[in-house]
Amino acid sequence: MTEQRLSPGDKAPDFTLPDSEGNDVKLSDFRGKSVVVYFYPSAGTPGCTKQACDFRDSLAQLNDAGYQVLGISPDKPAKLAKFVEAEGLTFPLLSDTEKTALKAYSAFGEKKNYGKVYEGVIRSTFVVDADGKIAVAQYNVRATGHVAKLLRDLDLAS
Repeated sequence: MTEQRLSPGDKAPDFTLPDSEGNDVKLSDFRGKSVVVYFYPSAGTPGCTKQACDFRDSLAQLNDAGYQVLGISPDKPAKLAKFVEAEGLTFPLLSDTEKTALKAYSAFGEKKNYGKVYEGVIRSTFVVDADGKIAVAQYNVRATGHVAKLLRDLDLAS
């Protein structure tokens, strides 16, 4: 599967996904606001926990600058709820068990690890502007240090 990767200026694919409490969240609900949408492989794993906690710890800074944050993984809502509670996460985590949003954003595909090739989540982050267009598209981001880099890229680093 070779989905076309998104680039700045592209229309952000809309999605409707359940959050950790089973409530549907639509990207279109955030029109008029900027949204950071990040895709991660699995709630509760070390890298994903580090990344989620970095977003949690930077949320006030992002919110103050007008950015909402949404995290998306193929985990079921119940697993996300445990992750939210365990880490005190204060932004929505969305469940994409069918991988529709993951594929629409080209955040699911071929990966290599220790010489093995397999299909999986490609850790990626997008900034969707108030008009629903991609402002920033970052693929294969690192879990550690990524949020700090994103803040610098958005000119929000203090």
